[in-house]
Amino acid sequence: MEIATVFLPLIAAAVAGFGRKIVGTRGAEIITTATLGLCAAMAIALFYQYAGLGQTAVIPVLSWINSGTLHLSWSLRFDVLTAVMVLVVTSVSAMVHLYSIGYMHEDPSRAKFMSYLSLFTFMMLMLVTANNFVQMFFGWEGVGLASYLLIGFYNHKPSANDAAMKAFIVNRVGDFGFVLGIFTVFWLFGDLQFNNVFGAAPTLGVNRIFYLFGAPFDAITLACVLLFIGAVGKSAQLGLHTWLPDAMEGPTPVSALIHAATMVTAGVFMLVRISPLLDLAPVARNIIVVVGALTAFVGAAIAFAQFDIKKVVAYSTMSQLGYMVFAAGATAYGAAIFHLFTHAFFKALLFLGAGAVIHAMHHEQDMRHYGGLWKKLPITYALMWIGTLALLGIPPFAGYFSKDMILEAEFAGVTGFTHFAFGVGVLVAFMTATYSSKVIFMTFHGRPRYDLEHAHDIHEAPLTMLIPLFVLAAGALLSGWLAYDYFVGEHHALFWEGAIQPKSELILDAAEHDPLWVKLAPTLAGLLGLALGWLCYVKEPDLPAWFARKFSFLNRIIENKFYFDKVYGVVFAAGAPLVGKLLWRYGDQGTIDKFGPDGAAAASSFLGARLSKLQTGYLYHYAFVMLTALVLLIGWLLFGKAGA
Repeated sequence: MEIATVFLPLIAAAVAGFGRKIVGTRGAEIITTATLGLCAAMAIALFYQYAGLGQTAVIPVLSWINSGTLHLSWSLRFDVLTAVMVLVVTSVSAMVHLYSIGYMHEDPSRAKFMSYLSLFTFMMLMLVTANNFVQMFFGWEGVGLASYLLIGFYNHKPSANDAAMKAFIVNRVGDFGFVLGIFTVFWLFGDLQFNNVFGAAPTLGVNRIFYLFGAPFDAITLACVLLFIGAVGKSAQLGLHTWLPDAMEGPTPVSALIHAATMVTAGVFMLVRISPLLDLAPVARNIIVVVGALTAFVGAAIAFAQFDIKKVVAYSTMSQLGYMVFAAGATAYGAAIFHLFTHAFFKALLFLGAGAVIHAMHHEQDMRHYGGLWKKLPITYALMWIGTLALLGIPPFAGYFSKDMILEAEFAGVTGFTHFAFGVGVLVAFMTATYSSKVIFMTFHGRPRYDLEHAHDIHEAPLTMLIPLFVLAAGALLSGWLAYDYFVGEHHALFWEGAIQPKSELILDAAEHDPLWVKLAPTLAGLLGLALGWLCYVKEPDLPAWFARKFSFLNRIIENKFYFDKVYGVVFAAGAPLVGKLLWRYGDQGTIDKFGPDGAAAASSFLGARLSKLQTGYLYHYAFVMLTALVLLIGWLLFGKAGA
């Protein structure tokens, strides 16, 4: 069952992609969707086996790498962490496949699209079932390739091609750090199998590596920081986050699958998987906490200035990923995965709900051209409210249980970094409620701002699109309280046994003793933000414009997305060709060629021209030279030997 769950999506992708002329478009849709539905059903059984019964297993597939001292087999690692991720990936992917049948029904290339979706799912499953760092890297790069294909699916649009390239290149920056981290782990342990590395880590002690200019670094800290750079790229953390909003150029089902539930959570999963190393690297954990907290704040701030419905949800994803990352940095690994688990349902619901609105509005994504849609899209309206309330952390929705647990754990931390993350997290909860309510109120309330001549064309999405919304809404409503006791509550130590060291999560036990105001603060912040959103976008719709004028300086910073794209455009997009030109002119031509091949050629020509003048063609010149040489030779023979 484990092997079938992982490899069936690859088979479905191959059939739909290479055999689409045989099976046809409808056949490709049915094969891929039915396959993912079967995988989701098997994932539920595997979740019961590995999470419910606490089993662990390493299932060998084939012998892979035998080179020197490096011996790696291709095998599938199944424990409770894997089971949770496989359940999330397959269930959300199955819903996205079904949704895509309705959403992409007018696209003649939808068979190829379904193939790409299944290929992405396979790569993500390879990542989460990896039993060693190299195998994880295979899945890591595989999802990068599949996301490139999906983001740039509308390749007739230059913006889609640019977004796909941007996502691919920015992720390669993070992946380079990830590779260096893998190299460091192998240098330290001489092995890349998870069990061997994690088992040897506590016995390594303080091992220092001299890195730059003789400056000493703790080796495990260095390895964790380098691996975290990979997570920064894949999980859109501050600095390498710029690809995420541009990736909205892909079809909406891509946004739900890649940028809500699966690929962007790969970095969080990786941090939890390497928790035995992070436990020994407090400096690396502090860096992770700070980066996660800043990411949560910046993502929430930029979302205020967005009017594209998908980009608002995208920046919300970036912000929520910050929560997961700083939870992992505070060693609240169970809370990080718990929020990953609940977030997958309500964020996929919001993306697919946004897709239903876009579908109804003939692919218009600007919320300024919406308004008053709740009467025409009552089902979508109700489902979007469920996703929004879950995102806001309002009880009893899923986000209330997971996000609050993260903030309680941060407050229970013993360092100033975790307390900083707690303060930022509460502020971001308020900001999230405000900009998320903007989506609801600008889209479904107020006066209609669309072309009234086409109002009769606005209707609910087809059943193939609504069924996934209902399934995801059930997850957004129920997953929090159903999973709470096991992920972070009374049974968390037993639940995570075999995947996370129980002593790593003592912070979750300490969080139970937080003051009452700490437990209430995130919910109150969410309710206040919701009230402010109602005031700004329903009661006083001119208020946001007044804020923008009053605080024009801050508004410019937010509208320009903290100038990350502009700075990167100047430094890298324009700077790299400039540096290349300078190196070519003064390095290549001015130095290497001048003193290398061009210089040697010029010197040869110069010497040849001078030597050629010795060839005069006159016999008496040659006789004179021969006579002179003969005299010198005789002189050397006579006087040289006499001196000896």
